[in-house]
Amino acid sequence: MKKNDKMLHAVTYVGATVLLIGIALFLYGFFVSGYSTITGIGIGTIMGAVFIFLMGIFFVATEEMLEKRNKKMEEPFHK
Repeated sequence: MKKNDKMLHAVTYVGATVLLIGIALFLYGFFVSGYSTITGIGIGTIMGAVFIFLMGIFFVATEEMLEKRNKKMEEPFHK
């Protein structure tokens, strides 16, 4: 379980950092700069942060389910 917590925290920190960078780029491109390219890069960065976070959550959930299944499969052999 500790391994899953470490991975979950890592995904959360990386996702949050990329999300903040994306929001900053989007706000800079939309309000300050006249270039629409920076706005698009900000939107893409935000979408990337969401994708990183969702994939990390998926991997953690998959790993937990596999651990449960492996424990369940080993139980009859110990009796």
